[in-house]
Amino acid sequence: MSVSKPPPPPSTSHLAIPPSSAPAPSPSASSPLATPGSTAAPPPSPVKISMQEHFAINVCPGPILPIPQISDFFPRFHDYPCTPPPPREKKILKEETFNGETGGGYKDGERRGDNGGDKEEVFDSDDDDTYLGTLEFSLLFDQDNNCLHCTIHKAKGLKAMDSNGLADPYVKLHLLPGASKANKLRTKTLKNTLNPVWNETLVYHGITAADMTTKTLRLCVCDMDRLGRNEFIGEVRVALKKLKEGEGKRYNMGLERIAQNKETNNQLVEQGALVAEEERGRILVSLCYNTDKGCLLVGIIRCAHLAAMDSNGYSDPFVKIILQPDMGKKSKYKTSVKKKTLNPEFNEEFSYEVSLDQLAKKTLEISVWDYDLGMSNDFIGGVELGINASGQRLRHWFDCLKNKGKKVEYWHTLTQQGAPSSDKPD
Repeated sequence: MSVSKPPPPPSTSHLAIPPSSAPAPSPSASSPLATPGSTAAPPPSPVKISMQEHFAINVCPGPILPIPQISDFFPRFHDYPCTPPPPREKKILKEETFNGETGGGYKDGERRGDNGGDKEEVFDSDDDDTYLGTLEFSLLFDQDNNCLHCTIHKAKGLKAMDSNGLADPYVKLHLLPGASKANKLRTKTLKNTLNPVWNETLVYHGITAADMTTKTLRLCVCDMDRLGRNEFIGEVRVALKKLKEGEGKRYNMGLERIAQNKETNNQLVEQGALVAEEERGRILVSLCYNTDKGCLLVGIIRCAHLAAMDSNGYSDPFVKIILQPDMGKKSKYKTSVKKKTLNPEFNEEFSYEVSLDQLAKKTLEISVWDYDLGMSNDFIGGVELGINASGQRLRHWFDCLKNKGKKVEYWHTLTQQGAPSSDKPD
């Protein structure tokens, strides 16, 4: 097989074409229409080259490309180590300042509804500077009733914790330092929201002016998970010494992630272990001497921040009172048992028939116990009121004797020394 092709110009040819060995055809053979007497020059005969020469002239292959392998699309299957991707750059966030006595908390580009679509909200749980939201609450200290009122108003822009992009938030409160479960309060749980509104007031009882100078209130926002463990979102802390008596203060603070270090006095109390005085708790007692009936009325109102004596972190408390010297069965009383609580409310009153002269020489022993079924009860703490007492205990006893017919209420700290020496737990 051969192909006819005109010879290329000598100046541009890069391949030497061998001359054809075949004789040039006659004019009569190349042009059948020519007459014998015609003088026109015959056209040049085409140059014939082989097929191999044709492909060698016109084909100019480029660089040979490798066939794509499946490993090119899945780098982790490579036998050799791959170069790790460059680290992701974190967005620089700037804090905003708030007017008034607020704690701050919003950051540029992450404030919900204010980004205008220019910046995305950062919700990466691996970043330490992730925006967690803000918590709005107010505090009020009532010194007359020894109460701290904590009103949880609302939270804004909480971090999404569930797969649906929302959370089930609640707030729990602790007083530091102190036993964790003894002074823990919590709000109700609101479902599927990042902007919850509680407007719920939680009250701490038995808080004195001395506590306000040493205690710190911790407010933790958590996400409730029915199928697993509740997740921690963030917390804020407020030093109570900055709070003035009788004056309410409103806060709007940004949530933070603070290392959850256990306080030295936050450990659960083991059975029979020696407990510090502050960890045993407090009791609210009322005394009133009724001159008409000639009797002493002792009211056991409530206890607060009791020590945990059971393995579940709670106690089953009840109170025993004895008027010494022993007057027989008429001098011993016992309240009902409150199950699984460290802040029981009793509101029970007991009467002792005794003259005012004899009462001045007696001592009232009050002890708090943890009830154990089938075992000996555990002593939590106690207090003694009488002429031999000191400090606030003596003041309470004198106020009762001085103000006849008037009910006098005092908070007392439970101590180890208040345990009855002659009476065994039953």
